[in-house]
Amino acid sequence: MKLNLKVWRQKNAATAGKLVDYTVDNLNPDMSFLEMIDVLNDELVKKGEEPVAFDHDCREGICGMCGMYINGRAHGPNHGATTCQLYLRKFKDGDKVYVEPWRSRAFPIIKDLTVDRSAFDHIIAAGGFVSVNTGQSQDANNLPVDKNDAEKAMDAAACIGCGACVAACPNGSAMLFVSAKISQLALLPQGQPERDIRAMRMVEQMDAEGFGNCSNISACEAECPKEIKVSNIARMNRDYFAASVCSETK
Repeated sequence: MKLNLKVWRQKNAATAGKLVDYTVDNLNPDMSFLEMIDVLNDELVKKGEEPVAFDHDCREGICGMCGMYINGRAHGPNHGATTCQLYLRKFKDGDKVYVEPWRSRAFPIIKDLTVDRSAFDHIIAAGGFVSVNTGQSQDANNLPVDKNDAEKAMDAAACIGCGACVAACPNGSAMLFVSAKISQLALLPQGQPERDIRAMRMVEQMDAEGFGNCSNISACEAECPKEIKVSNIARMNRDYFAASVCSETK
């Protein structure tokens, strides 16, 4: 199997980038997309050329590191899957495949396909946690959780912070990510004491990082590998509004 790649190459954030043509031959259709990039890099190294820089870690669809824009879609043509879960059998022999990094002002390019997603870390640090008193924790049975709330919280917690929602959104919005992190705590008893201030702090940090506003076209949900629902954004907006009203009345 052979693929004709057009890969974004950029030395660093200060230099201009461009798409570079590569042809990778003798590929196995059962290879993952990242394994194909590994093959390309092996060939480049043997030629004395610079390998393509890209993010990866677990390669099991869990860590959210493998952020690539493939043929105009975040993570590629598969629905509900990360780049590392994309296999070459999804393409035809001789296909031309465009491979680019996430495109967002808040995700500056470091090199080639690698972008700086530390903005997400700053948002989590602003309020994506639960403060608890030290000492022995109470028995779990003392904190009953409604089954529907528990399932919604678990669904929101499935977010792996890959940034596909930002890359897919025409406004570069991070609201799906932020709302998922807010919802997974807002739906549980442990998250109630700081619920309002958490929403306020995380949304303000999101804005400070340079992400755009929600465009309401739901491209984020369509491209999310964990299928996080936009209903979380509505919950986040309600919590933020409640926090804003409370702060104004104090």
